[in-house]
Amino acid sequence: MSLPAGALAWDGPNDSANPFNWSKAKKWRITLLACFMTFVIQINGTAMASAAEQINESFQVSDESFPHSYWPIFSWTLSGAAAPMLGLPLMEHFGVRWSYLLIYVLLIVFIIPQVVAQNFATLIVTRVITGGCSATLANITSGIISDMWRDGKEKSFGTSLYIWGLLAGLSMGPVIGSVVVHYTTWRWIFLSQIVFYSIMLPVVFFGLPEVRPDVILSKRARALRKTTSDKIYADVGKRSTSIGEIIRETLIRPTRMLCTEAVVFSFGMWSAFCVGTAYMFTQSIVQVYSGLYDWTYYGTGLVQGAVVIGEILGLVASLGQDELYFRSARKNTEQPGQPIPESRLYLSIPASFIGLAGGLFYFAWASYSSVPWIVPTIALALVGFGMFCSVTAVTTYILDAYAKYAASAIAGAAFLENVLAAFLPLATQSMYRTLGFHWASSLLGFLALGLSFIPVILFMFGGKIREKSPFMRESTYEHEESNSVEA
Repeated sequence: MSLPAGALAWDGPNDSANPFNWSKAKKWRITLLACFMTFVIQINGTAMASAAEQINESFQVSDESFPHSYWPIFSWTLSGAAAPMLGLPLMEHFGVRWSYLLIYVLLIVFIIPQVVAQNFATLIVTRVITGGCSATLANITSGIISDMWRDGKEKSFGTSLYIWGLLAGLSMGPVIGSVVVHYTTWRWIFLSQIVFYSIMLPVVFFGLPEVRPDVILSKRARALRKTTSDKIYADVGKRSTSIGEIIRETLIRPTRMLCTEAVVFSFGMWSAFCVGTAYMFTQSIVQVYSGLYDWTYYGTGLVQGAVVIGEILGLVASLGQDELYFRSARKNTEQPGQPIPESRLYLSIPASFIGLAGGLFYFAWASYSSVPWIVPTIALALVGFGMFCSVTAVTTYILDAYAKYAASAIAGAAFLENVLAAFLPLATQSMYRTLGFHWASSLLGFLALGLSFIPVILFMFGGKIREKSPFMRESTYEHEESNSVEA
């Protein structure tokens, strides 16, 4: 018997092909794989920072008056700001699985020229490609999590784990790079990435299924059309994505929200400072520890592991933050039964004041040669803790408050993050030389202190701010409409 023509939907609420209905074991396996890949891919961005001295010697590059050795990382980061804005919507439209594998192979291929590079320009140009690939692969992880997990503690912790992978990968890069260069040469930094990424390729191939519901339904509809004479399509399969639609969704709306939404801009600046600090540490830690303790690239690379320790502590603390967030649903009079978006900020406020700002001031005034190295290193862990909690609060709050427009809001904030992360470290060397170790880190501390008031203001006036935002107001209205329909 032929099926009726029309849009194809799931076979009821318990359809086993629907990613929301997959077993928890399967969803966690995919979540952990995607987050782990985010972590190892981010290492590609900063691992070469520990080899600056050796790379400079190979290509006769000098950092005496300007940090020219940072240009390959700069090109990687700047490309990472632009590529996801176009790449992510295309991945979500054509499917995550095969797009991920294609971009991942492209990443591996373009690391090869970095291994055999005979001039500095080759590194800079090829890093543009690998930066775009890395950022697209890393950022799609949030989409993978959203396509499998319904709102709840699992999705919330999965998002925290994803953010940890983003930040910890950047912070861990110099640690791994220093170990590799200590025992081999700088070219092995890239060669080891090719080897490891190639080993992970079959793991990704067999471990990452298609998670996009519309793509799964479209595939099912194509299979049915082959076995029947009826014109059956997935509802989304009948819609085409024009260039104009892609530009509107990926460029115009995020840009508009970044310029008109105070929450997106202010949270973007707060988050951008955190990510920028992670990149600045690849420069400033080298200057401080080599200047105070006469350490080589090996020691200055290893000590950056303290930042990762702080980020791990932040990840553990996020479990408590999630518990407080979901408990806030009992006190929500605006949307009964739903957690209050501002409750996402509980942990980030003390973490930003004490961890981020306090840690930077601590690092600044513990930077004396007479002070044991472990003392300023503890400050690095505090900063790592503050960075993680702040970026997590930004991401999760935007997801809650903007709902259907969250992707555009996060895209706008992420663009700001990557642009500032690309440019800020270029001034690090000059700033620390001109102001000195104490006042250079103190300047960062004062900036962090000012930005720390952003979540305080939002926590106090969040309800009124959301009422004035057309994007947040529409998202709240549609959520209430869906709840009334279900009731």
